[in-house]
Amino acid sequence: MFQVEWGPEDNWKPPGLYPGSEEGWQVYSTASDPDGRCVCTVVAPARNLCKRDPRSRQLRLLTEQVCVCVCNVSQSMEVVDLRTSRDLQYVRDSEPLVRGVDGRLHTYVANPRSLTAKGLQELKGQMSQLRPLLSVVEQYRLDLQTLATLRLELLNLSIILTAIQEEIGAYDYEELQQRVLLLETRLHSCMNKLGCGRLTSVSSPITVRASGSRFGSWMTDAMIPSSDSRVWSMDGYYKGRRVLEYRTMGDFTKGQNFVQHLLPHPWAGTGHVVYNGSLYYNKHQSNILVQYHFRSRSVLLQRSLSGAGYNNTFPYSWGGSSDIDLMADEMGLWAVYTSIPNAGNIMVSRLDPRSLDVLQSWDTGFPKRSAGEAFMICGTLYVTNSHLAGAKVHFAYHTNTSTYEYTDIPFHNQALYTWNNGHQVIYNVTLFHVIRSDG
Repeated sequence: MFQVEWGPEDNWKPPGLYPGSEEGWQVYSTASDPDGRCVCTVVAPARNLCKRDPRSRQLRLLTEQVCVCVCNVSQSMEVVDLRTSRDLQYVRDSEPLVRGVDGRLHTYVANPRSLTAKGLQELKGQMSQLRPLLSVVEQYRLDLQTLATLRLELLNLSIILTAIQEEIGAYDYEELQQRVLLLETRLHSCMNKLGCGRLTSVSSPITVRASGSRFGSWMTDAMIPSSDSRVWSMDGYYKGRRVLEYRTMGDFTKGQNFVQHLLPHPWAGTGHVVYNGSLYYNKHQSNILVQYHFRSRSVLLQRSLSGAGYNNTFPYSWGGSSDIDLMADEMGLWAVYTSIPNAGNIMVSRLDPRSLDVLQSWDTGFPKRSAGEAFMICGTLYVTNSHLAGAKVHFAYHTNTSTYEYTDIPFHNQALYTWNNGHQVIYNVTLFHVIRSDG
């Protein structure tokens, strides 16, 4: 019996063995399991074959035949090697006796009169001791037959490997690669047609942690690799300077494994954001935006947001010096604020994260003091009508079309990563995707 071992996705590689792209099929090892079955481990070429292609099944069958041949050869060679080693030792042990018999025979042939009854009896005894050598010689004859069979097995193996080579050669990898590229192009085209999505629902809040004062902010950085799961926490909304950086979300939940950053300038409000390794926040009692770089622990940039109100001039309905709210989404870095010239309506500005220059601005027409909170998703500003229980996402402004709409989406408190009366919570959101058609 035999068994073929394959790893995950039929692409298993034993430790320390990584075939190069030019290497072919390899039989890594053969052995017998406790039930006496031959176990053959095969390493496939680096290029994978399409499993749905019927030729893939043919290759598997051919590979199993290779394993049968290899197992037969391997087991037969082990038996022959073991028996040969044992018999060779027996022959070596019998060599003095053979030499003794050979010497006596030469003596008796040269001088027949020297053969006595006693000498003949001793010669017969020695010959009887050598009789097992006859079975050894017979076994050697059988081993010759086994070796002849192995020769046929190896010839069969060569034929099968040739068939595998021809089967692999039947795959036009350049054609497959072109098909993959075409599929990737179609996928990107589909992704481009797939809109960023409009908000349709927001889940109930999921409490991650309960700590700190009533107001504050906590956040992650969506611009860094997913392997970096740091979390930043800023307690309070007035004149705070201490930022705690946790290694993982788990550490944040437990309140452990954190480092402290002491900002050179205090913050105002809770509308801070971490974007691409830097903290962006509103400097206390000013409309100045500050970029603080975590790795260098230094301020890289300060710039005034021209005309923006501050110090509770145009906050959200809950107050808290929330005049300037910085946000980040799939489209980039944003500032949500208002000013006297636009009569207290919410302004949305997209910022250059390297210079904090305003790239483009939109007047939403929605009064900021009537908003409980706001957040950005895919370039759309969503505004709640209250910061209290029973709030709803009441208004949406789409910057890509400069249009707005009124919505009616229940919202059980503020924002998606939120600080809710000393509880740090998150929300799951559902987006409705619209696929644009080319007609």
